[in-house]
Amino acid sequence: MRRYIIRRLLLLLPTLLLVSLMVFCIVRIIPGDAVALMVAEMGFADDEAELRTLLGLDQPLIKQYAAYMGKALRGDLGISLWSGETVLKEIGRRLPLTFRLALMALFWTLLTGVPLGVFSALKQDTWLDYLLRSVSVGGLSVPSFWLATLIMVFGAIWFQWVPPIDFIPFSQDPLGSLAQLVAPSLILSVALSAGIMRMTRTMMLEIMREDYIRTARAKGLSEWVVVIRHALANSLIPVLSIMGIQLAYLVGGTVIMESIFVLPGMGKYLLDAITWRDYPVIQGINLFICTSIICINLAIDLLYGVLDPRIRY
Repeated sequence: MRRYIIRRLLLLLPTLLLVSLMVFCIVRIIPGDAVALMVAEMGFADDEAELRTLLGLDQPLIKQYAAYMGKALRGDLGISLWSGETVLKEIGRRLPLTFRLALMALFWTLLTGVPLGVFSALKQDTWLDYLLRSVSVGGLSVPSFWLATLIMVFGAIWFQWVPPIDFIPFSQDPLGSLAQLVAPSLILSVALSAGIMRMTRTMMLEIMREDYIRTARAKGLSEWVVVIRHALANSLIPVLSIMGIQLAYLVGGTVIMESIFVLPGMGKYLLDAITWRDYPVIQGINLFICTSIICINLAIDLLYGVLDPRIRY
């Protein structure tokens, strides 16, 4: 197990290096120039060349990248070009909201996806199975931003309901703050639940045909014991992989939802930074998101080794 963990950890280094290089280069080919915006819109300086020199943007890209990585390895992700705040401080202030939104969406996903997948497998080829499969295909096909817009428009027209504009801090009113996240988290969980439901159904059908399931039934165990203790427990290993991918998606997939519902989380901050071409913020948040995704995938790989010893070898 130790060698397996070491191999997985060694793969992190080149992956993180490649991701940081890609993020650094992609940010600088986005149309528009941060310095021109800062001079024209906010009057940060009289001369673009002077401001570019002050920010270190007049250096060759390779020198800029080397300086950025040197600071990043020390935990310094830079300072926002616009606000003057450190990127790490801004991420720390906004991350808890994004984290709560992602966890709530994952909660709804597990609450609906796994039970519906099991139920659909047990009712294979019945009208209920066809209905659940059709709903899951619809859930996978509908974009979350379109569904969110639809709910907001028709909610306002039919029920006179609109999401609150003013954000409620968790420290002031925990229940009110969580209630504000119910609608966006439910919308985020629609496609995720559909994927979990289909994977759970597929694996349950495969496991239910195994010899040890027939043996458990022959021993006189009740159907629910066979389903929950034997079939479901063994079918959740591939589902765990999908859950890991979905959690990684949620880390960076809350951008649109936070913008639609005006939630001051990390995703909304990233979108604002792209609008203003705030290079350090874009780089810092993307590097943080990519690192989180890599760490989540690493945790899933290590959990595989715990659940299935064959993977270690």
